[in-house]
Amino acid sequence: MHALVVYESMFGNTQAVAEAIADGLESQATVELREVGTSPSVGADIDLLVVGGPTHAFGLTRASTRASAKEQAAEPLVSKGNGVREWLDALPPVDHPVRMAAFDTRVTPARVPGSAARGIAKRLRAKGFKAAQPPATFWVRGTPGPLAEGELDRARTWGAALRDL
Repeated sequence: MHALVVYESMFGNTQAVAEAIADGLESQATVELREVGTSPSVGADIDLLVVGGPTHAFGLTRASTRASAKEQAAEPLVSKGNGVREWLDALPPVDHPVRMAAFDTRVTPARVPGSAARGIAKRLRAKGFKAAQPPATFWVRGTPGPLAEGELDRARTWGAALRDL
């Protein structure tokens, strides 16, 4: 199996989750891990596409929410350009069977509805991708983080489960 894991991350939390998911996948798959600004389109050799990003203002980031994150950041943002929303909009429909999975990071406790992962999954289904499993959320303590305890282990387990489907 050949998997592509694409992520958008502001403060590094979503990046850490993406890396853990890739670790979970790696024992049974060839895995490419890409920040969204450096990610190619989905090639014919990809069997599984995993896409994740932070939840901002009820869903996927936008230019305005990324600008707000930049103002809050003590260090440079991980993802500096376009986000997952723009990458998905530019992604052509697939012409071969490709499974997909979507994840997001959200601030805990969840007081606000919305999920970037659900938006990612919806856009990927519209492009012809088939869901491997329901979208997943990984929890962050406060806007800049850190990740909640146990979330990286949970992400590795989730990645391993994707590998086994």
